[in-house]
Amino acid sequence: MADDRKPANDDLPRPARKCPICRKPAVMEYRPFCSKRCADVDLQRWFTGAYAIPVAEPEGSSEDGEDDGRG
Repeated sequence: MADDRKPANDDLPRPARKCPICRKPAVMEYRPFCSKRCADVDLQRWFTGAYAIPVAEPEGSSEDGEDDGRG
């Protein structure tokens, strides 16, 4: 027989989420955003590299094609 009990914290009210772009209350249709406009602003930021994760290049590596002395 399966256990049909819900976890105890399922009945607690969840805090209202805010749009990460404009901080207005999020709308379920565009979640986590409040509108299509804010969703498009976020997408544009991804496309232009505004949300890039910085990468530290190891010492000795170069992108200009020079020989780094390895075999």
